[in-house]
Amino acid sequence: MNLQEIKKIMELFDNSNIAKFQLKQEGIELKLQKATACNVVQSLPQVTTQTIPQAPVATESSAPSAPQSASKESSGVFVTSPMVGTFYRSPSPGAAPYVNVGDIVKKGQTVGIIEAMKIMNEIEADFDCKIVALEVNDGQPVEYGANLIKVEKL
Repeated sequence: MNLQEIKKIMELFDNSNIAKFQLKQEGIELKLQKATACNVVQSLPQVTTQTIPQAPVATESSAPSAPQSASKESSGVFVTSPMVGTFYRSPSPGAAPYVNVGDIVKKGQTVGIIEAMKIMNEIEADFDCKIVALEVNDGQPVEYGANLIKVEKL
């Protein structure tokens, strides 16, 4: 087998639908294999919701972290963040928020979600309360202990 024959075999292989070709002849071994296109499967991230056994602590605070309205009292009771992450007001984009200003919330009711390491952690009210103000915006990063929602105990 000479170089011309090998080139001809390679050309025929390249123009064919054959994916793999192997030839052994007169002490020469020729192996040809086409690169296969990888099927790219795009998967959506899985979102899981996990209830945190340790509910956030309502604290007395003198400085809200990110007030949404200018006419806010400087002290009050807050639902605080139990972890570092991203705060979300609703279970999914486009869905209704868990709570709005003026809503009455029962103990254990979900008031928001904090996403940490692709895990959605529900934030629950520690007691029956009324939502007075939302301290952080939807999708905003929060630190541990940050004031999330100003509430009034019932």
